[in-house]
Amino acid sequence: MSLFLLLAKRLAYALLLIAAVQAMNFTLIRAAPGDPAEVIAGEMGGADEAVMAQIRATYGLDQPVPLQYARYIVHSLTGDLGTSYLYSRPVVDLILERLGPTVLLVATALLLAMVIGTLLGVAASRRPDSAASGVITVLSLVGYAMPVFWTGILLVLLFGKVLPILPIAGMRDVRIYGDGWVVMLDVLHHLVLPALTLSLVYLAQYSRLARASMLEVLGTDYIRTARAKGLPESSVVYKHALRNALMPVVTVAGLQFGNLISGAVLVETVFSWPGLGTLALDAILGRDYPTVLGVLTCSAALVIVANLLTDLAYRWLDPRLRGRR
Repeated sequence: MSLFLLLAKRLAYALLLIAAVQAMNFTLIRAAPGDPAEVIAGEMGGADEAVMAQIRATYGLDQPVPLQYARYIVHSLTGDLGTSYLYSRPVVDLILERLGPTVLLVATALLLAMVIGTLLGVAASRRPDSAASGVITVLSLVGYAMPVFWTGILLVLLFGKVLPILPIAGMRDVRIYGDGWVVMLDVLHHLVLPALTLSLVYLAQYSRLARASMLEVLGTDYIRTARAKGLPESSVVYKHALRNALMPVVTVAGLQFGNLISGAVLVETVFSWPGLGTLALDAILGRDYPTVLGVLTCSAALVIVANLLTDLAYRWLDPRLRGRR
């Protein structure tokens, strides 16, 4: 199957999946207890029944739920995800403002976890009975057992009070103006702790997975043949063995991308990172239905894109898959 046909097929599946996600989320959110009109009226300082009725009519909350869903689907097809109850702004604008920080955080954490975790796993597999392999295994188990929010709180306490060398909140320093390298370095400086917190648990998983996969690959016949030919050990490990050993790591990374976004919600809350996680939390607490639905739809689209990239990575790692459907 050509790459174009593959992308077209995956896109068709993606549209159907997003439609199913919207239907499920819309139903669950509407079934939840609470009235957004009461939240809006509370922010206004209270309202009588006439004002409450006007609020419901303004936001379409007085209409039957099936009609609300039909209107939402029709508007979403044109890129209109509604207007936020809390911010009185288009949901699309709110998501676009917060999407960049979340993608930056998740992509950085995933890259750190995959690269460092794989390298640690490879190092442990080359000498599986050594003390270094044991240390890596123990650290991996400790990292896997640490909840994301607890790790974040510990790092906030450490670098906020004991070693105040890294920022513990926000994405930028308000005292730094302008654009260019100065602002970029400032953002990266603020990114260190959130990305480290989010990547630790996955780094531990990838190191364990890479170690087990490398041990299996290093025992295969073609690796023994490569060694018998006199190839350097570094070439055998990193050129011949690692490429096949990465398949399970890539598979798990693609499957866990949704969990990574879920973890980003906690990390963004702990470090006040201005991403989709904090936006979703505020929207949930404020019964802001359009914003919650928009964030969930955007998250589903990110997961679908990650799975598509995983499929493309398969074809790059294993040429035998390029001609298959």
